Amino acid sequence: MFLTATLAKKVPELTLYFWIIKVLTTGMGEAMSDFFVHTYNPYLVVLLGALALGIAVLWQLALRGYNAWVYWLAVSMVAVFGTMAAGIVHVYMGIPYIFSATFYATVTAAIFVLWYLSERTLSVHSIFTRRREAFYWAAVLATFAMGTAVGDMTAVTFNFGFFGSGIFFAVLIAIPAVAHRFFRLNEIVAFWIAYIITRPLGASFADWLAVPAYQGGLNLGKGAVSIALWVLIGAFVAYLAFTRKDVATPG
Repeated sequence: MFLTATLAKKVPELTLYFWIIKVLTTGMGEAMSDFFVHTYNPYLVVLLGALALGIAVLWQLALRGYNAWVYWLAVSMVAVFGTMAAGIVHVYMGIPYIFSATFYATVTAAIFVLWYLSERTLSVHSIFTRRREAFYWAAVLATFAMGTAVGDMTAVTFNFGFFGSGIFFAVLIAIPAVAHRFFRLNEIVAFWIAYIITRPLGASFADWLAVPAYQGGLNLGKGAVSIALWVLIGAFVAYLAFTRKDVATPG
C-alpha cells in the first residue's frame, strides 16, 4: 500500500529550464566530485557523498508533491555521488573506462527492464506512486554513473579531449530530438536517450573549464567551476520556485 499510494506528480515539467538545470548539475557534479576526491581522503569523501545523497533522496521521497528546491537538490547530490561512483572505480580500482561504462550501462538497462515489467511505463509523466518514484531515482543515479564513465572514456580513452567530447555530445544530444520530431521516435525513448547524454555533455565542458592547459583546459580550477555552477543552479531553481513555470497547469 505504501509503495502504490497515489501521490501528486513528483517531477517537474520538461521545459527548457529542466534541460538547462540538468546540464548545469552534471557539470557541477563532475567539478565538485573531482575537487573533493582529489583534495581530501577519497574514501571519506565518497562515504559523505553517499550520506548526502541518501538524505536528499529520502527528503524527496517523503514529500507528497513536487518541490523545486528539494527535487533539484536530490538531482545535484545524484550528480556528485554518481561521478564519485564512476570515477573511483577507474582511478582507485584501475578498471578501464570502457568496462565501467559497460557495467553501468548494463545496470541502467536492468533498472529500465524491471521498471517497465513492474509498471508497464517508463514515462516521467506518470510518477504518481512511491514505487515508480523509487524506480525513477534508481534510473537517474545509474544514468549519471554511466554518463560519467562514457564521458571520461571519450575524452581520455578515445583521445577526444574534454572540449572535443563536449562538442561531440552537443551534436549527439540533438539526435533523439530530431528522431522524435521527424521520424516518430517514441517520446519516452527520446527523453531517456537525451537525459543520459546530458551527463557527459555537462561534465565534458566542466572539465574543459577546470583542468590545466596541459590537459587541454582553461585552468579555472575544479573548486571555482563547481561554485559558479552551484550559483547558476540556485538562480534557476529560485526562479522556478517563484514562477512555478515547471509545474503543470490544470487542463
